[in-house]
Amino acid sequence: MTNFVRVYIPATVPLAASLQDGPELKVPAAPVHAVTPALREWYAEGDQEELEYVAFSRAAQEALRLLHADPGAPRRRVVVSADMPEAAVQIESQELGSSAVRLSLPVALSAIASFHIDAAQAESDVAAAAEAIEAAAAGDGDAQFTVDSVEDHDLLWYAPEELGDMLKS
Repeated sequence: MTNFVRVYIPATVPLAASLQDGPELKVPAAPVHAVTPALREWYAEGDQEELEYVAFSRAAQEALRLLHADPGAPRRRVVVSADMPEAAVQIESQELGSSAVRLSLPVALSAIASFHIDAAQAESDVAAAAEAIEAAAAGDGDAQFTVDSVEDHDLLWYAPEELGDMLKS
């Protein structure tokens, strides 16, 4: 019996749209996130749902880096939740609190549990955060405030069969 791991894949609208051209998600070079032993140890008081939220939030922040690298993409974060075979998920770091993983298999449409995307109203805040993400990583406090403020926007949930609807939203 195969065990599965829920992974959270940072993406952009064009990356998600690539599923319309083929049966697999083109996974970006950005880290994928999941609940790892290092994350469990770091957040020992957290239940599974809280740990998944941390991994999900990190993927959403990683989506800002993808937007920074792709100025032509709509300014909306996308996170793809997928259930991957445990053997296909390799832990990237043993560092306490890390949720970064690498996938050794492509992400088939059938493995996708849901899509998450910012509402159109979040675009200006997401654009500012994507512009500030590198400065925030370098320690700029004002830039970090800009990046953190985008977390006030919840990502909308779409079922895999609603990909077309999500892309039109």
